This record gives sequence, C-alpha cells and structure tokens, in this order.
Amino acid sequence: MATIHEVLQVEQLEADIFRGSSPATNLQRTFGGQVAGQALVSAVRTVADGFTVHSLHGYFLRPGAPTVPTVYLVERVRDGRSFATRRVTGMQNGRAIFSMSASFHTGDEGPTHQDRAPVVVPPEELPDLVGAPGPQDPWYVTEWPDWDIRRVPAEALHTRPDAAAQQQVWMRYRHELPPDPVFHVCALAYMSDMTLLGSARVPHPDAVTQGASLDHALWFLRPFRADEWLLYDQTSPSAGFGRALTQGRIYDRAGNMVAAVVQEGLMRTVHEQP
Repeated sequence: MATIHEVLQVEQLEADIFRGSSPATNLQRTFGGQVAGQALVSAVRTVADGFTVHSLHGYFLRPGAPTVPTVYLVERVRDGRSFATRRVTGMQNGRAIFSMSASFHTGDEGPTHQDRAPVVVPPEELPDLVGAPGPQDPWYVTEWPDWDIRRVPAEALHTRPDAAAQQQVWMRYRHELPPDPVFHVCALAYMSDMTLLGSARVPHPDAVTQGASLDHALWFLRPFRADEWLLYDQTSPSAGFGRALTQGRIYDRAGNMVAAVVQEGLMRTVHEQP
C-alpha cells in the first residue's frame, strides 16, 4: 500500500492547476481523505509564505476512480493581509468529484481556552491490529498498514449519558515524517476521514448499510505531529433519512485539542434485491 508521501504527491501542471497521484489501494472508490489531502496540498502551493491553513470545507460530489489521477483547479478567491481563501475543484474525466474551500491565516494573539480532553485508555494498553494473531480487520491491516490505529473497546469508554453514539480511536503514522508542519496538516486531512463515519454505526451493529462521505469540515487549532499519538474522540449526534452526522475532536497526548471535524455521511439501508 502507498505511503503518506506517495498519497500526498501532487504535480504542478500549470499555474493553479495540479495533478494528484493515484496510489495503490484495495478500495473500489477513491478514499475521501486522499482527495481532501491532495486538494489541500494544491491550495497550499498557491498561498504566500506566512499563511497557514486553519480550516477547510469540502463536498464529495461523485465517487472517484482510484486508478485515475485527479486534477485540481485552484481559484484564488482572496489574498488579504491576515487571511487568504482558496477554492479547489477536483476533476476526473472532465467531471467534478470534489469541491473544497480552504482558509489561511497569518496568526494573531488573543484569549485561549479549550474543553478538557476525555479520560481514555492509553494506546499502549490497546492491541496493534497489524501483525496481531487471530481475526483481523482487513480495512486497517491491508489498506492502512503504515497507520497505527487502535480503537478503544466499548467496555473501556467513559460514555456520556447524553451521547447517542460514541467511539474513541488512537491514531498515528508509524514512521517519522518530515518536520514541515504543512506536511502534518495535510496528513491529518487524510487521516480525519478514517473511522469517523463508523461512529454512526455504533448503535446499529446489525444494520446492513451503504456508507460514503458526503461533506467534510476540518479546523486546525494547534500545532501537532501526525507521527505521534492523536486521540480521535468521535460522536454521532444524529442519523436519519439515509444520512448520519458525525463529529470528532482530535487531541494530542498532552491533552491539547489540535483539530475539530464535522462530517455528514451516507448511511443508507441496503435492502435485498428480488
């Protein structure tokens, strides 16, 4: 399977036109995190030094073909003194498969606060699925072997009485990544699409459903490294009409909230065909 370096590889074709790689995958459709990560890399390359991305909002318009490279068209919406905005459209075979807006900020001074990180089992006490004996989840083992993903078991969760659906996952990239903070931001954009929609299926373990990411919003709050442990604290406050709303807060080992995610996904019941 492809490394994160291969996934985030983007070639500049012309000014504001880029082409993403099509790395090896077992998935029948292009992984949403891959498209979001490549679109963000493309946007970053059009922004002046001193600006860092603080948020992105993306819509998955059509399923992508994993063997076809995606071309990204970047529109320079705004270049201000403190903020810059880019709009990116991902194209395959002349059709838009992804649309994203990204906002960049030079950074300012101001008051600071955050919610406290949840009490959770440390990752060292959870099994590493790669190479573990017994039944294995092929989604983790075959598709993302370079990502160390450890789900907190339901019996170890400190559940919230008002939460309809909840799950917690520790994640990190297994190998040391470059020191460039932008690389870690783009890697997190890729990672943030992993497992999140699964939080909506927690109350429905026996339901046979079809799932796909519909839209994805991500806010980068504090510095972090994607090759160090990050806790993905996930909830699904609502599901209905074939869609599920999910949200996540991402914390580092020190309890700093480094990112926040909101995603709506398809969760459509699959009926037997006559």
